[in-house]
Amino acid sequence: MEKVLVLLLLTLAVAYAVPDPRGLIISLEEGELCLNSIQCKSKCCHRDTGLSLARCAPKARESSGCSAFTLYGVYYKCPCERGLTCEVDKTIVGSITNTNFGICLDAGRSRE
Repeated sequence: MEKVLVLLLLTLAVAYAVPDPRGLIISLEEGELCLNSIQCKSKCCHRDTGLSLARCAPKARESSGCSAFTLYGVYYKCPCERGLTCEVDKTIVGSITNTNFGICLDAGRSRE
């Protein structure tokens, strides 16, 4: 009985010593490797080329290049920050190849 109690206490001690697992799979910081934008705090998993590793990156600022929403979850150019819209001419080929790029513009400003 004593051995079972000691084993139980040891197991509980190990369980409490494990760091918070949320940073391993979700809530990743900028620069950490990712597989999908859902994993990143910024909601942008970015890669430079098709062969490069994807990393969490900040969202695109006003007048920066951006991507429209993609089903793949990995972007070549991040979507816009909150309050901005990605002005892009969407095409079917661009949707398949993930190359529908545009520019982030303030949604509240009037276009001249």
